[in-house]
Amino acid sequence: MTEANSSQFPVILVTGAAGGIGSAVIRRFATSGWRCASADLATPTEGVGHHVATDVRSVAACSAAVQSTVNTFSRLDVLVNAAGVWHEGNTADTREDDFDRVIDVNLKGTYFMSAAAIPHLEATRGCIINLSSDAGIQGNSGAAAYSASKGGVSLFTKALALELAPRGVRVNAVCPGDVDSPMLRSQAQNYSGSEQAYYDQLLAGYPQRSNARFITPDEVAEFIWFLAQPHAAAITGANLSIDFGLSSGIFPRN
Repeated sequence: MTEANSSQFPVILVTGAAGGIGSAVIRRFATSGWRCASADLATPTEGVGHHVATDVRSVAACSAAVQSTVNTFSRLDVLVNAAGVWHEGNTADTREDDFDRVIDVNLKGTYFMSAAAIPHLEATRGCIINLSSDAGIQGNSGAAAYSASKGGVSLFTKALALELAPRGVRVNAVCPGDVDSPMLRSQAQNYSGSEQAYYDQLLAGYPQRSNARFITPDEVAEFIWFLAQPHAAAITGANLSIDFGLSSGIFPRN
């Protein structure tokens, strides 16, 4: 591949690219020839052609990450907002700094990364794919701050999709359930005396009962890959569940 030809290959920028879902997204797109950029405080271990150390809580850092990507690759085709943090606990006990962190990373970062990317995505008629959650379309007891942040992502996705549709840019949100990732393992370690008990309690809420399992990062990445392709052109403004039916409603217990 010559440099002239390589410049025509599409470009994806992924926030949270050192995390479970983010790194899986980078791998999926890299194996298909895409040029990959990451925006994360940590450096991803594989598949990234360009990395920008980025704290998505900073509007200036979001703008700098997008601009650095475009300066490096001369275009931007897809933005995946995968940066996210978890918080759980009773609302009355939630500290202001915990609330600010989950809102700033999950919602503010998604908003301002998207804002910075819009002019470049208009040029390529590209798309934005946000990571919401089952908690972004239904309430999760004991995780009100996280649910608020992801609920914001879900409605921001719809509003931005309407705004950008006349300009040829699609916006969707992927809403996973529990993902078998470092984030889930951190939750179990930080919020439970027994990791296995924590996992068992989560899985008990799945309609598959004894056959329940967690989603893998690669499964989420494959879904994101589909949404980035031309044959997904009709899909915009959608909050798309990938959660084994977890958010579909209450299922019979007997």
